[in-house]
Amino acid sequence: MARTSAATTREGARPAVRQTFAREDDRARLSGTAVRAYRSLAERWRFSNAEAASLLGVSGSSWDRIKRDGRLAGSLNQDQLTRISALTGIFKGLHLLFSDDMADRWPRLANSGPLFGGQTPVAAMIEGGIPSMIEIRRYIDAVRGGL
Repeated sequence: MARTSAATTREGARPAVRQTFAREDDRARLSGTAVRAYRSLAERWRFSNAEAASLLGVSGSSWDRIKRDGRLAGSLNQDQLTRISALTGIFKGLHLLFSDDMADRWPRLANSGPLFGGQTPVAAMIEGGIPSMIEIRRYIDAVRGGL
């Protein structure tokens, strides 16, 4: 069941339905934009095919088709949209913190911080999956004063 906002704009008005990644109609509506954003991010961060596929949670051949066609047959699933959401949040946070060049190099730099243990953020996110992506996004937000 979708959550609703308790606030209404007028007496008797329906509460707004909260968008979720669980509903197929929301996933269908968001998938095209999400795929385009991820393709751009993968290019800016210079992901290899294996890295891009792993971070998105698809096979190498599926990533090849997405990269070639610019779209996905069908909708992204909830996990894939969550991955893209976390990664685009990291991208945005880095670009608020650093110059464009540094923001795009940061994911490939070895990091001695506690979330990374000497790994690059890309390697840490591949190893740790969605939980690591969300944790790294929170870290970036905290560094820039967002939390």
